Amino acid sequence: MTLATRQEVLSLYRRILRIARSWQTHCTRPHDTEIEKNYIVQESRTLFRKNKQLTDAESIRKCIEECQARIEIAFFIFSFSLDNFPFQIHIPPMGLASQRGRHLRTQERLRKQAKPVYLKSHDET
Repeated sequence: MTLATRQEVLSLYRRILRIARSWQTHCTRPHDTEIEKNYIVQESRTLFRKNKQLTDAESIRKCIEECQARIEIAFFIFSFSLDNFPFQIHIPPMGLASQRGRHLRTQERLRKQAKPVYLKSHDET
């Protein structure tokens, strides 16, 4: 990892921690804010530690792009009230079909291709 890449990664990590510190939930319960703050810190800590051993420049770049996309999504969600803005859940074509054999492999490939950049660090379930 180059020095510039290392600085960029550490800068992103600090930015996430600052976001978590100032995070406010749209719910009326103050306890939910603390839960969400803890989730942001724990999730970022887990993913940064998981990707700590990466040495390939391309995979590091993909992780940085994922991190930036997740930050943008967090600000997008933060800017709207969740009660007034319904979010769509996107499923890849034929994502729920129950096929076997060759068709199942095709569906799995379609799911992997349709996976958004902000979810690349999460393992398949």
